[in-house]
Amino acid sequence: MAFDVPDFARLLALESHGPDVHVGISPTYPWGGLYGGQVVAQGLRAAALSLDDERPVHSLHAYFLRPGDPKQPILYEVDRIRDGRSFSTRRVVAIQHGRAIFNLQASFHDEESGEHDYQMSIDADLTAPDDLPDFHTRMAPYAERIGAWYHRPRPIDLRYVDGDPMSRQGIPAEDQHVWLRANGELPDDPVLHACILTYASDMTLLDTTLLPFGIPFDHPGLQMASLDHAMWFHRPFQVDEWLMYQQRAISTGDARGLAGGAIFTADGALAVSVVQEGLARFTQ
Repeated sequence: MAFDVPDFARLLALESHGPDVHVGISPTYPWGGLYGGQVVAQGLRAAALSLDDERPVHSLHAYFLRPGDPKQPILYEVDRIRDGRSFSTRRVVAIQHGRAIFNLQASFHDEESGEHDYQMSIDADLTAPDDLPDFHTRMAPYAERIGAWYHRPRPIDLRYVDGDPMSRQGIPAEDQHVWLRANGELPDDPVLHACILTYASDMTLLDTTLLPFGIPFDHPGLQMASLDHAMWFHRPFQVDEWLMYQQRAISTGDARGLAGGAIFTADGALAVSVVQEGLARFTQ
């Protein structure tokens, strides 16, 4: 059931087996398991399919319970917890081999205008994305070290502002800045854009928890895996336009790391907030 290129149209085209049961498939990944951002994106898509109106998502909270198998389809079961006058809540459980591997709670909210509007500011003096190398150019010196991951097509264009994880090795820091956008032009579908940004939000964030030690993600003896993932959607965005992902290490210890992120549009509007905790275990 696996396919080689993470094509978003195919990735998010879940096969329905009833109004609240959907099946998704996965690309193959070099590490042999599932990618957490993919499962969250598919879970969000399954939740949105159960809505009778077009309420946009405003938050999601997800837990990764067991490793997934990319060779097997993923069954998504949706529980319509509540539909209120302005909010809808859904719970989604992803199942493989008869066991839950993932749980997501998502809330959807009617758009409302308000008198007051405040947001944190985007960091100043950031290099523009067009002045930065793309992933393949930036990571070319490390192609052999990265292996198969380097040669895969990149559905998300990532551009590091502060230097890549390899060049920053041995230089402690607390934060990093990454420009991102989906490759290619996408249809004007807010659910699709939310799902793709959800997919992308899991990229590079957990690596931030290693920055205070100047350690790259491929450090020998390091085990990393997502444990939970939370997002809040604040303002409209287009994921096929450049977005700035500001990331900061919050805490690393007890074999876990916690990082926070803020995703801005290119003109400085705060679109999404993200928090993720993951396993960060050193075995040697």
